[in-house]
Amino acid sequence: MAALNDLLPQAAVRLDVRVADWREAIRAAGGLLVETGAATDTYTAEMIRNVEENGPYLVVAPGFAFAHARPSPAVLRTGMSWVRLEQPVEFGHESNDPVQLVVGLAAEDSGAHTAAMAALAQLLADPATARALQDAAGPEALHAVLAGPEGEREREDRPRDEEAVRERAASDEPATEQATADEGATDQAASGQPGRARAVHTILTVCGNGVGTSLFLKNTLEQVLDRWGWSRHVTVEATDTISAKGKASEAVVILTSREIARTLGDVGVPVRVVEDFTSGPEVDRILRDTYDV
Repeated sequence: MAALNDLLPQAAVRLDVRVADWREAIRAAGGLLVETGAATDTYTAEMIRNVEENGPYLVVAPGFAFAHARPSPAVLRTGMSWVRLEQPVEFGHESNDPVQLVVGLAAEDSGAHTAAMAALAQLLADPATARALQDAAGPEALHAVLAGPEGEREREDRPRDEEAVRERAASDEPATEQATADEGATDQAASGQPGRARAVHTILTVCGNGVGTSLFLKNTLEQVLDRWGWSRHVTVEATDTISAKGKASEAVVILTSREIARTLGDVGVPVRVVEDFTSGPEVDRILRDTYDV
């Protein structure tokens, strides 16, 4: 996980930090971004304002908040910070509070950190690795987990999985009976009629800024689609609330947080709420309900 470790230097890791509330938690994460040269103090204020304006959607999984704001002049370079709290605090999230781990992100643009976000999402989705990250005794131990065997397997397995999907697409031979049934359901859902040519669907994953939590959800969704053998049928795009409203007509469904769903309102396509952005089973259930399979 070199890309992830490069964005998260050991100097940007603080463990067992005592804070009074979620604002202090974000200030702790923002302060580390400042200390390591990734951002200015203004960016910390922007992260706090993001929550004030959009709600606690950045609490993407139980106990885990991903603090960030839009790319701005306050970002000096793309970087991350990691704050484990001594005592968890409430962010106001309906299902994922209280939060004990706050990861901060300062992004120069919407693409520079995509691989690192995918790597982190995969690590947090694995219960054993997530626990090892949570229990790390210090910055060195944390980096060892990020770069250890678990992370290496995730990085190595994903290209193999994607290659298998591409090979099945080229041969047009589904790997299992379930894949055959699923592909038929996709064809029918795409055209409304059995036997029609396959179409590529678009699913949007949406967050307030399009550079953070939506990438977590995109990664989880793509992993589920890979397992189903549907990657050739569905394109997943991570975006922000403003862009999502303009792109909604092109999408089959939008996946997002409860807070962002309220912000989006009626956009003419189904908007489905995901509580845990790292949960493959939850996303799997939502997809099955969406496609009635």
